Amino acid sequence: MEVLRTPDHCFDNLPDYLPDYPFQPHYAMVAENLRMHYVKEGNNPQEVVLMLHGEPTWSYLYRKMIPIVTEAGCQVIAPDLIGFGKSDKPTAFEDYTYQSHVDWITALITQLDLQNITLVCQDWGGLIGLRVAAENPDRFKRIATSNTFLPTGDVKPSEAFLNWRDYSQNTPEFKVGNIVSGGCKNPLADPIKAAYDAPFPENSYKAGARIFPTLVPISPDNPASEANRKAWQVLQQWKKPFLTAFGDSDPITKGGDLFFQKVIPGAQNQPHITLQNAAHFSQEDKGEEWATALVAWMKNTVS
Repeated sequence: MEVLRTPDHCFDNLPDYLPDYPFQPHYAMVAENLRMHYVKEGNNPQEVVLMLHGEPTWSYLYRKMIPIVTEAGCQVIAPDLIGFGKSDKPTAFEDYTYQSHVDWITALITQLDLQNITLVCQDWGGLIGLRVAAENPDRFKRIATSNTFLPTGDVKPSEAFLNWRDYSQNTPEFKVGNIVSGGCKNPLADPIKAAYDAPFPENSYKAGARIFPTLVPISPDNPASEANRKAWQVLQQWKKPFLTAFGDSDPITKGGDLFFQKVIPGAQNQPHITLQNAAHFSQEDKGEEWATALVAWMKNTVS
């Protein structure tokens, strides 16, 4: 496996926006020759908030939320998925599978021995995080989702997702900053788009970002479909608190919040919210609002 590591200077030379991301780097080896970066803020092992980003972002996506959650007395762990952010980036498409992403996050949780976890997840953070929670339920005490889903391939995907999948594989240039901006209700300023471009100094660093949309199960016989069905068997019995905070302007995951609320027991009678004027990347559009609601919900669901 050939692995690239984004040079530190790609992040150090961007002072216009990095003051919004003052967090010290931490690293863990989650597989042979694969180093994962993560943010660790706060020191409360009784309230650990695991924030998982999706495609094609990194932990910078949670910069508005992390201070609010840590100031409420929680410990936050916000990793960069392998292939993203400051984490290592295998160069071959075949090095990335749905299962490998689940394994890498599971390895991080195991190494850090995280317990009492509140999962906060969006986009692929949910596809991975919900699997990990279902397979390691004793480590998790709550789940909060935004603009995500857990597909098995048994239901036809939305046209919006198929269009995105096609675009990701066929566009000559995969401009990450522009993609993230396009998934926000309000377009991002150029320095913030540069922050999302920073992990990818050349196209050779983008294999993980490029391949991600093709890993979503869209047929019943997808390699990940059966494992996701097993995860749903757990989630359909999940009685721990489960919150949805979906943006109102995301065509890809629209309606997913209502499905979670219907089928997951722990979602009953929870203060679900719809983030107004928020698109796919709700952390950018309404990060402070989501974090404030998250903290209030956690305080009211102490176990």
